[in-house]
Amino acid sequence: MRQNHLIAVAAICLALIVYATLVKLAGRPALVGHAQAYWVVVIERFSAYGLLGFLLSFLLPGRIRLACAFVIAVAVALEVFQAMTPDRDPRLIDVLQKAAGGAFGVILAQTILAFLPRPPS
Repeated sequence: MRQNHLIAVAAICLALIVYATLVKLAGRPALVGHAQAYWVVVIERFSAYGLLGFLLSFLLPGRIRLACAFVIAVAVALEVFQAMTPDRDPRLIDVLQKAAGGAFGVILAQTILAFLPRPPS
């Protein structure tokens, strides 16, 4: 049952990331307002992908490469799709920020999993 909850939360997180990335700029959710500082946007990206990577790590324990590859693939794919949205501009620095956040989330979760006690088999 716990696995189903993790899948649902990860799917919701991914759906929110897709929405925030591909919606027109006027409809994009913002933490502080539409005229927010650049560092706030960087923290938003890093945190969102970090959470996604964290959740994926719990779904794929011990599979660091697979979880990282998935998060990075999502970041790259969404930036490419963002090029098709008229008022959005894809940039390499955005992909790097998102990939770094995702990789950080994966590594953090894998570190936590390494210290958790294993259930008896």
